[in-house]
Amino acid sequence: MQPVAQPVRALLRAEGMAVFILSLFLYWHAARSWWLFAALLLTPDLAMLPYLLNSRAGAAAYNLAHNYVVPLVLAAILLASHGDRFLPYLLIWTAHIGMDRMMGYGLKYPAGFKQTHLSSPAV
Repeated sequence: MQPVAQPVRALLRAEGMAVFILSLFLYWHAARSWWLFAALLLTPDLAMLPYLLNSRAGAAAYNLAHNYVVPLVLAAILLASHGDRFLPYLLIWTAHIGMDRMMGYGLKYPAGFKQTHLSSPAV
């Protein structure tokens, strides 16, 4: 696998920062507990536990918890049904994903934990 070119990596990290900042702003606008935010911010990283089984299971679980599709689809369903009770949790989730991308952590390949869509170092 070829490493991601620097200009593309910088753009993906900037995109993550934008999502992180937007999630923080929307959470602030919702006037929810910042203690809750701090307590739950790293919760999606529990999806790394299947790496204890093997790389394939770990990558699948990590990628499920670290992509924007799941929280955004759930947010759309909540907003369409006028139920915003769980929206703060989804904002914490998207903030976590954005923070990870901003810091250079990407979606994982089954070949190994350090092989990501942002770095893809050779094995």
